Amino acid sequence: MEDRQLTRIAALLRKAEGTDNEHEADAYLQAAQRLATLSSVDLAVARAHTSAKQRRCAPTQRTITIGEQGKRGLRTFVALFLAIGRANTLTCDIAKDSTCIYAYGFDADIDAVEALYASLVIQMVRSSDEFIKSRRFAQETIGKWVRTDDSEDRRWLRSRAVHTWVERPVHATTARVNFQQAFAERVGARLTKAREEAIADYSPNLWPARPATTPGAATEADQGGQPGSSPTGVALVLRAKELEIAEHHRTHSMARGFWRGGAATTGQSELSRRAGD
Repeated sequence: MEDRQLTRIAALLRKAEGTDNEHEADAYLQAAQRLATLSSVDLAVARAHTSAKQRRCAPTQRTITIGEQGKRGLRTFVALFLAIGRANTLTCDIAKDSTCIYAYGFDADIDAVEALYASLVIQMVRSSDEFIKSRRFAQETIGKWVRTDDSEDRRWLRSRAVHTWVERPVHATTARVNFQQAFAERVGARLTKAREEAIADYSPNLWPARPATTPGAATEADQGGQPGSSPTGVALVLRAKELEIAEHHRTHSMARGFWRGGAATTGQSELSRRAGD
């Protein structure tokens, strides 16, 4: 992505970080996503009309470091990056320990996702810290069956063991994980909405007419529009881009299995999820 575009996106994200008004922060965030989307579509349309003999940008793979091994919260950080990546046509592989992400896509899109993530992870951590300090999560309790017999005999049959239903306040770790997971999901939904709106309103620059590839074949410009200017034309260009990224990932990915870090392992806290959302 051009430095000028990244600078504009970074400026919007700094404004989002600097306001305490969540509606203003959301507006700046969606404006940044809209700008990233329009830049991405511009590049995709231009690339679609680049001659095969000319040098065309190709999908690439970039390693994004999320954190050091053993650091808490890496799973929710990964979930946030994935939510942003999905809204910007990235395909990602995740390290088993969630310390890094292997992002597949075009450089411009990866640049935008890195910029968005760098800002949003700060906002997510700051918001979850404020929520934890408020102790609001302690108003909620989580119940579970606890074995309460005093037998030390390891041969004691499970069916004869005594269990009691115990209600305990939500732990801060549980609250933080649920808050950040819901935060990441909502961010992904908002960015996807902003992307869809930007594509629907897309109005490209005036592209030069593309020569017909076969005698008698009409170009989009011949039919009264500019290449990529119609909703159908833009959709086809973006679909071709997605397929190329998928093929690049299929060819180069060394991933095995599935990342299961999206599921909370510390329990559920509806109050924390609502706050994060």
